[in-house]
Amino acid sequence: MSKIIFPKYVTKVIAQLQEAGFEAFAVGGCIRELLRDQKPKDWDITTNALPEQIQEVFPKNFYTNTFGTVTALIDSQQVEITTYRSEAKYSNKRHPDEVKFGVILEEDLKRRDFTMNAIAADGTKIIDLFDGQADLKAGVIRAVGTAHDRFNEDALRMIRAIRFAAQLRMQIEPATWAAIVKNRALIQHLSQERIRDELMKMLNTDDPLRAIWLLFESGLLALILPELVAGVGVAQNKHHIYTVFFHNLLSMAFCPSSDPLVKLACLLHDVGKVRTKEGTGKDATFHRHEMVGADMTRDIMRRLKFSTDEIKRVTHLVRQHMFYYNTGEITDAGVRRIVRRIGNENIEDIMAVRVGDRMGSGVQKEKPYKLVELEKRIIEVQKDPITTSMMAIDGTDVMKQLALKPGRMIGVVLNTLLEEVLDDPKKNTVEYLTKRVGELGPQALAGTLEEPAIMKEDQKEREKRVK
Repeated sequence: MSKIIFPKYVTKVIAQLQEAGFEAFAVGGCIRELLRDQKPKDWDITTNALPEQIQEVFPKNFYTNTFGTVTALIDSQQVEITTYRSEAKYSNKRHPDEVKFGVILEEDLKRRDFTMNAIAADGTKIIDLFDGQADLKAGVIRAVGTAHDRFNEDALRMIRAIRFAAQLRMQIEPATWAAIVKNRALIQHLSQERIRDELMKMLNTDDPLRAIWLLFESGLLALILPELVAGVGVAQNKHHIYTVFFHNLLSMAFCPSSDPLVKLACLLHDVGKVRTKEGTGKDATFHRHEMVGADMTRDIMRRLKFSTDEIKRVTHLVRQHMFYYNTGEITDAGVRRIVRRIGNENIEDIMAVRVGDRMGSGVQKEKPYKLVELEKRIIEVQKDPITTSMMAIDGTDVMKQLALKPGRMIGVVLNTLLEEVLDDPKKNTVEYLTKRVGELGPQALAGTLEEPAIMKEDQKEREKRVK
């Protein structure tokens, strides 16, 4: 291919730099994607113009970082423009000790990670000094120059190689793979945030199973998720044909959700089984593994610096994935309690985890009739009150009726009423609930009204989250 067609705004950026007397090329992932007949998500331009010179050419800009990148606004589009640079020693395996600007294009391309990402083009010619096009055509991921050097410069490149292998459905060439295995311990120099971001990108590919498997084979997974690797060789019982490790991986692979956080929940949903296994053979048990697994998931996600909301969501899915439902056994009140415990907003996600769990056990039918029926029944009871906020009276009503000040006892009264409403939604009327508040009043005023089960369960969950 001798010519690549750019969007007009990218052509304009390159033209303006060239008209100002500088070299300018689109480079990296955007060229790789064009050569793969894919649409680039963003565009990176490299040039021999210094940052201050780039700013003079493009008055509408902001200086993005200390590595010579200026983000210019062209036709309402943001384009990152980076000065050619070479980099000195990487003492921390993450960032160069020194960056030199104004070098030639060849020096700039030599510092890049893989040959497929070291191709530059300006719309009239392609600069491919390391045979990146040939590697792309062959479906090979190859480090630029010596793989050992590239990974010692930035250890994250080892994880990126694996992510690209899954994302682009390519193979990692032998020398590059050998360097990953040899240098895997270098990832201990990386920030947990960078590792987390790559892990989530892997889970967001079309083949996350391949990504996690390559992490495992390289030895990187044992450094990133040792709790998961602990399941290797741990047999389960008569309900499973795979070990704990393979079951977790396959559950993630079969997860029908496109949300990487839900896939993460599938990957970790049985991580607690290793620590809770009792007995051997087909009769082995894993009592409370979902609770232990939820605690382990919380620790893992905190270590990887996930947000509080992300941790809460994934941990909740792991904790609740063992909900029990059997046709003919669970009443409508039981279904309402399932919905309350899981949360209406989490129903779709928990079903995805359950499907992944089932398929990852070697069962080929995604949804048994029990789950299909449960989904129908959940839809039927969704209009019923399942939280205190859905009841006919609220905390203010209780305080007025009992002349109580805000405090824990208000919640105890409301949740006691909720227990009754869950059993019979017809009781959710102002008249009935007001009458019951009056009957509960003496105990509430004396502070002796016992907390209902659902309130104690909520408290346990809150305590776990703040550990």
